[in-house]
Amino acid sequence: MQLILHYDETYREVKYGNMGLPDIDSKMLIGINVTPIAALLYTPVLIRFFGTKWMMFLAVGIYALFVSTNYWERYYTLVPSAVALGMAIVPLWASMGNYITRMAQKYYEYSHYKERDEQGPQQRPPRGSHAPYLLVFQAIFYSFFHLSFACAQLPMIYFLNHYLYDLNHTLFNVHSCGTNSQGILSGFNKTVLRTLPRSRNLIVVESVLMAMAFLAMLLVLGLCGAAYRPTEEIDLRSVGWGNIFQLPFKHVRDFRLRHLVPFFIYSGFEVLFACTGLALGYGVCSVGLERLAYLLVAYSLGASASSVLGLLGLWLPRSVPLVAGAGLHLLLTLGLFFWAPKPRVLQHTWILYAAAALWGVGSALNKTGLSTLLGILYEDKERQDFIFTIYHWWQAVAIFTVYLGSSLPMKAKLSVLLVTLVAAAASYLWMEQKLRRGVVPRQPRIPRPQHKVRGYRYLEEENSDESDAENERGGGRGDGVEEEAPPAGPRPGPEPAGLSRRPCPYEQALGGDGPEEL
Repeated sequence: MQLILHYDETYREVKYGNMGLPDIDSKMLIGINVTPIAALLYTPVLIRFFGTKWMMFLAVGIYALFVSTNYWERYYTLVPSAVALGMAIVPLWASMGNYITRMAQKYYEYSHYKERDEQGPQQRPPRGSHAPYLLVFQAIFYSFFHLSFACAQLPMIYFLNHYLYDLNHTLFNVHSCGTNSQGILSGFNKTVLRTLPRSRNLIVVESVLMAMAFLAMLLVLGLCGAAYRPTEEIDLRSVGWGNIFQLPFKHVRDFRLRHLVPFFIYSGFEVLFACTGLALGYGVCSVGLERLAYLLVAYSLGASASSVLGLLGLWLPRSVPLVAGAGLHLLLTLGLFFWAPKPRVLQHTWILYAAAALWGVGSALNKTGLSTLLGILYEDKERQDFIFTIYHWWQAVAIFTVYLGSSLPMKAKLSVLLVTLVAAAASYLWMEQKLRRGVVPRQPRIPRPQHKVRGYRYLEEENSDESDAENERGGGRGDGVEEEAPPAGPRPGPEPAGLSRRPCPYEQALGGDGPEEL
């Protein structure tokens, strides 16, 4: 809605004069699309520093800050908030993926507490036991997330559509659409608003959006519990900030991640194509701007309803949802490659709605399948934030690539999408074949926590926070176990000559006897 208002020449001249709003909009898009490229350097550090829940809260707060800048649209409000929004995208999604996976693991522990009591409090659940719960959790989450695309169109449907020209005016100079189009809406009219919306009405819409942003912050604050116990949070931070910075890069050794990188990239491509290529290059270009919101609603409802199809993984092999979504997108991409709808012709509107809904089905299978697969392959809580950071960073790289290639012909965009899709599906099936052959992935070792002061919890004989891999290597007592502190009393052997004082509690906690006076 903001970009549509800023696109109209009359709106810009009347409200902003010579402020250079198109230049500001271009810098905002640069801030949103380019800034996430550096997210791999700081996202794991931020998640470990703030914690998973508080990272989500902070990122949603930055989204609310971006929305609030529309109250006073100036260069020094819009551009910095867009840069901050770009910085928050990858941390928000990485912490959210980590949080959902952790909640599925904890829910399994709570629902099977009787079995754990029989096996012993220190006995870890078998690998893969949380997978059914993770499938359900991801399906529920993505059902609501994809529904947000429909909710985002409500300001367009109930407010902005009343001010728009019809398609005969906006598409007067548009001569080619679909696969024959070049760039984004070449020849689109520079004036799209019949009348300018009153500032009071814009403030009302802005206030509703701000209320929803604050509601999201309150929901995270009030309903989301901690993803880790306090002692686990201490252990996660105590591996060293240098190691936290390096570990995302070291995980590239794992062949599973390398094989999934093409799917990560395609996951970013297909979302941007649905919102720009399909909705604008095929939809708005042929049936007008006033039907853009309804096309995105069709995409949203199709994706939201189809997110439950991820539950097929409860009965079918886990590769079925991902391959099915890729196959559906392959058929749609081939069909779009040979289709060029005529501008200002409404007879094929139902085809656009069907294509948008079916593309949403493939997107839902893609997103639900990938997030669930990562949660199943990487169960150790010490690695999950790194894995989801890598996943969403590659998505951000794909989105940046789409931004750079926005002026390409539609056939070039479809060709890149098609090649990436085929490479992603082939690489994923190759990974599954390697796992069936028993190829062991090479994972980087997570360093032992280095605690400066040993607290009460590190005097226990068993470390309940050790990962399964550490438990298997150490024979039930992993590398992450802290050694017991030596007793604070007199040591065996001859006492040194001279007077000595009683150690203070801090020295007792360190395990020493205090300085001796000779």
